[in-house]
Amino acid sequence: MILCCGEALIDMIPAPTQDGVEAYVPNCGGAVFNTAIALGRLGIDTGMITGLSTDLFGQKLRQALHDSQVDTALCVSSDRPSTLAFVQLRDGHASYSFFDENSAGRMLTPADMPTLPDRVTALYFGGISLACEPGAEAYAALLEREGENRAVMLDPNIRPAFIRDPASYRARLDRMLRQADIVKVSDEDLDWLIPEGTHEADKAAQLQARGPALVIVTRGSAGAVGYLSGHDPVQVAAPRVTVVDTVGAGDTFNAGVLASLWQQGHLTESGLKTLRAQGLERALTLGARVAAINVSRSGANPPWAADLEADSTGSSSA
Repeated sequence: MILCCGEALIDMIPAPTQDGVEAYVPNCGGAVFNTAIALGRLGIDTGMITGLSTDLFGQKLRQALHDSQVDTALCVSSDRPSTLAFVQLRDGHASYSFFDENSAGRMLTPADMPTLPDRVTALYFGGISLACEPGAEAYAALLEREGENRAVMLDPNIRPAFIRDPASYRARLDRMLRQADIVKVSDEDLDWLIPEGTHEADKAAQLQARGPALVIVTRGSAGAVGYLSGHDPVQVAAPRVTVVDTVGAGDTFNAGVLASLWQQGHLTESGLKTLRAQGLERALTLGARVAAINVSRSGANPPWAADLEADSTGSSSA
């Protein structure tokens, strides 16, 4: 099982009413939640660990996970409120205002984190859950306790305006990066993590020197590039589609990469050591394909495995 560790929240998406007044419609979301949903829909054995409220939004989140075949047995329930993220869309690009104080997800502590069963062979961390204390420390503690002998992917998905203590955040993130096998960053994330210098490859090498065997940099509509130790960079293009919005694009990309590595037998610590350029290209290609389908739809709505057969953005064997 791939266990996705991080936030599940409600995206409040703007939508016009019949009389023209703008309203907000609740949609299930969160970076790690979106990746879990996408993995489940791709037919990968997936679970999630997060703090879920018993309120009506928490029930909605839990049901959505079940509907996409994601195991919620390790989720931590409480009567604290669900996190709400109000979304603003400008030219298809999303910005967020978070309401997260005292929420079920944010208030997790290291003591809340369960011992993981042996069937969990890979861990995925990311999103705002790595920035908001005390929950951020709970996820860092989970990685430290359970990450050994499991493949670990990390996508910090950095939102600078959401980080209250940059020094503390950087220190925690550095600890987690050193325990990760795969790190995915956007080009903007990479510049925030390593502001010195101008060359992406040099910055990726600096990030790789902290521990991860594979660093993936996404460039939006320009595609993605993977830096694998001892090999030339592998670049894939983004399929051309009509973009409705970009909500959940990077999260869905991550799911495609994880799904492909899982299917190829590389999503283990030993399996990643045998990963070569061809296998990495397959993983990046699937990531790009599923992300392209997602952005052609409104909101975070990752494809099911069956959707890939009807998809015209690339070969279903990617």
